[in-house]
Amino acid sequence: MTVELIRTRRRGPFLVTAFALFVLLFDGNLPAPLYGVYRERFGFSGTELTLIFAVYMAVLVPSLLVFGQLSDQVGRRRVLLGGLTLGAIGLVVLGAAQSTAWLFAGRIAAGVALGATAGTAAASLVELEPDDDHGKAALATVLAQSGGSAAGPLVAGMLAEWAPAPRQLPYGVGLVLTAVAAIAVLRLPSEATSGRWRPQRPSVPAEIRADFARASLSGATVWAVGGLFLSVVPSYVAQLLHNHNLALLGAVAAMMLAAACAVQAVSVRVQLAPRIAQPAGLVALIVGLAALVGAFPAKSLLLVVAAAIFAGAGLGLTYFGSQAEINQLAPGERRGEVTAAFLTCVYLGVAATAISTGLLSDAYSLPTAIDIVSAVAVAGALVGIGWRLKPNR
Repeated sequence: MTVELIRTRRRGPFLVTAFALFVLLFDGNLPAPLYGVYRERFGFSGTELTLIFAVYMAVLVPSLLVFGQLSDQVGRRRVLLGGLTLGAIGLVVLGAAQSTAWLFAGRIAAGVALGATAGTAAASLVELEPDDDHGKAALATVLAQSGGSAAGPLVAGMLAEWAPAPRQLPYGVGLVLTAVAAIAVLRLPSEATSGRWRPQRPSVPAEIRADFARASLSGATVWAVGGLFLSVVPSYVAQLLHNHNLALLGAVAAMMLAAACAVQAVSVRVQLAPRIAQPAGLVALIVGLAALVGAFPAKSLLLVVAAAIFAGAGLGLTYFGSQAEINQLAPGERRGEVTAAFLTCVYLGVAATAISTGLLSDAYSLPTAIDIVSAVAVAGALVGIGWRLKPNR
């Protein structure tokens, strides 16, 4: 069998796994521009909105920790299928929602689905990359995550604004994509596994902990800002522009993540080293946050666009660099566990930002909340830059 034929046979499973990860992120972010519709219909408060987002993270992070080792033991294919199935159940619940309780149930299902499978998909992409190129595997991972996170709110916002059944149709589209992904994953070959799994406290090998912590800080910082754009920045823009067009609000979040995808593709094209990508991205992130904070007092849509582009570029560069570094660091027999630990740090950053912004906005105002959270994110970015540029002893 020729080398080219082997690569071709591996490329199919690689693309299927990337698509499955894209779909899971697409499904998980579909509700982002729809919360205003739910709030009008069900009459819940800003605190309840924060709790709906919080419960998603509250189950996602433990799922990453508990299931991080699962795919190492029972196989990547089984875990991906289980996650897609649970994700589909969450979509059905959200599409049929009749009260706030339904929203909580649907987000819990979505959080467990993504938490159980995100690390699995990232680890699988490293193993399936046809050329054994960790950089390309990292690119596929971050493009699937950023692309899915961007496409979800964009599609949901457009359908909710211009198509019938705004609270059902977006989830119908998600269900179709989930079914296609599940059928494709079902056709993947089964892996040889031990078939046994016992939940254990996840850990990172001692010899890589310092590098792991540095990459995790960078990844958590940039995705904390990504979470800001996915959760509260659309409401911030609605106040700024006095415009509640759902397609526009979904596009704001999508613009930031689209910029991330573009920069990630360029990073691989020019073979940018992770040690350079991370500090460069953190600098761009700081510029984007400065523009975001300045947009409200200046009443400037141009500054919002600049914030989305710079923050997106920062997310794209930094997350690509940190994911590539984790791929290089993780031992093969513990890749799922280490990747899950890394994603746990990332989603803790997302959760902390979204929840604290919601609570601060209730106590003060949304612009003040974004100012405070942005200042904390800038501090994290500066620490990350300093840590990365510090000479190794």
